[in-house]
Amino acid sequence: MDIDDILAEVSGDGSPPETRDLQELTRAWVTERSAPELLPWPSDLMERVLGRIHQQIEVVEEQVGNVDPKTNFRLIIIQTELERFKYLVRSFLRTRMAKIDQYTLYMLSNPTQTARLSACELQYANSHQTLLESHYRSSFLSQFPTSLQRLDDTAGGISMIEQPDTDAAVFVRALRNIEEPVVIEGTDTDFQMRRGDVHVVRWSAVREHVLSGDAELI
Repeated sequence: MDIDDILAEVSGDGSPPETRDLQELTRAWVTERSAPELLPWPSDLMERVLGRIHQQIEVVEEQVGNVDPKTNFRLIIIQTELERFKYLVRSFLRTRMAKIDQYTLYMLSNPTQTARLSACELQYANSHQTLLESHYRSSFLSQFPTSLQRLDDTAGGISMIEQPDTDAAVFVRALRNIEEPVVIEGTDTDFQMRRGDVHVVRWSAVREHVLSGDAELI
């Protein structure tokens, strides 16, 4: 089973909750890896997924040592599903951490970006930035004039704060028909997106459609 198989059913009402959560988690993972900027933290999804992981770990620990072949086979299935969820969660979190490491100051100075962090991520970002500033000051910034020691300086119209490239190209697939044409800012180009259409386009042009669930990155 590949990613397309997992995501084939967008809203499978008849599928069990764990299957729908796996679909949502896989989509969040793929989208986070493909988007050039940090996306909002999926709090409800992660709460369900992490809760299910803890439950499955408890089941495995309780049944370890059971010699019943049927129980052992059931444990193999549970452990296989558990490892799949754990892999997706770890990769998802590592992707977010990499973006936080790269754009820490930008996220902490931008309320919209800060709101996208989970409580743990916000704590990490603050600690990371504090340690980074302390290291820079002890290494070389203390040797500079006070006016040149700021890490968020914007003198001369040039910002020292590194930001994501929102004009980076992404592959996007429409999950439903989008009535309004997609406009590429700064150009006279626009196009329609119909369910199933795949386009290579600037992230800034389709960001809102992806965040609203009308489209997904692939």
